[in-house]
Amino acid sequence: MTALTRIPAPDGVAPATAYTHVVLGTGRFVAVSGQLPLDEDGTLVGAGDPAAQARQVFENLRRCLAAAGASFDDVVKLTFFVTDMAFMPAVRAARDEHIAPDRLPAASAVQVAALVRPEFLMEIEAYALLPD
Repeated sequence: MTALTRIPAPDGVAPATAYTHVVLGTGRFVAVSGQLPLDEDGTLVGAGDPAAQARQVFENLRRCLAAAGASFDDVVKLTFFVTDMAFMPAVRAARDEHIAPDRLPAASAVQVAALVRPEFLMEIEAYALLPD
């Protein structure tokens, strides 16, 4: 595991509730492209269902991280792109199945007008650090 230091609330910054403000680390950088709610055959999972889509996206992230020799413990930043902020509770629930509350990475959530296909409700990208 990479040596990571999480700084949840620097002086003068409001406390973080669902992320970590700052993550310090050293090592090899891993960038995982935004993952979509597609199964291994490229079939949409969870049409119209943000919880099902979030679970599939996090499973895809897990597989991509594993391919690089990483895990969610190594993730330092997640970026959530959702077509409706009302989907964030489902995204957080899926995230919490993979990442312990004391290991939360830095994160950003952005509502977008559309993703690459209209049936996609979300896309999530990850950045991780591995030991040298």
